[in-house]
Amino acid sequence: MTQTAEALSTDARSVIVEALNQSVAETAVATMLAQNFHWNVKGMAFGPLHELFQTIYEDHFTAQDDLAERIRALDAHAEGTLAGMVGRSKVKEHDGHATDREMISAMLAAQETLAATLAGTGALAAEHGDTLTEDLCIARGQEHEKFAWFLRAHLG
Repeated sequence: MTQTAEALSTDARSVIVEALNQSVAETAVATMLAQNFHWNVKGMAFGPLHELFQTIYEDHFTAQDDLAERIRALDAHAEGTLAGMVGRSKVKEHDGHATDREMISAMLAAQETLAATLAGTGALAAEHGDTLTEDLCIARGQEHEKFAWFLRAHLG
């Protein structure tokens, strides 16, 4: 049965919000990772990778907002500190000193992590009848899988 945000139990809302805050944190760290690589990529594939990393960080910036706004629609607090996000995230920061292939591999791992986290968040939302959160997570997961495919294609 589909439930509105107001109809969710306090416990259901709490676990969904926790999972969404995890998704926001990982998306925020991946955003900065992509921007860092955008700034620091070099080599023969500079042009296409510079553009791809920009496409990723612009997409992720919007995604952070969409996920955080869903948390607020559930009448909960969206964690907004960088330290909190970095500490919580399974996506890890990178100093940007890397070859283009290392950057691609790191960004690929981030996309796979995000897709998995969002799949889990969506499944949790579905379990509690929160189809709006489930739908958001499915759409976001598809974007991360698409970016993973693009990145894999660069590795050959």
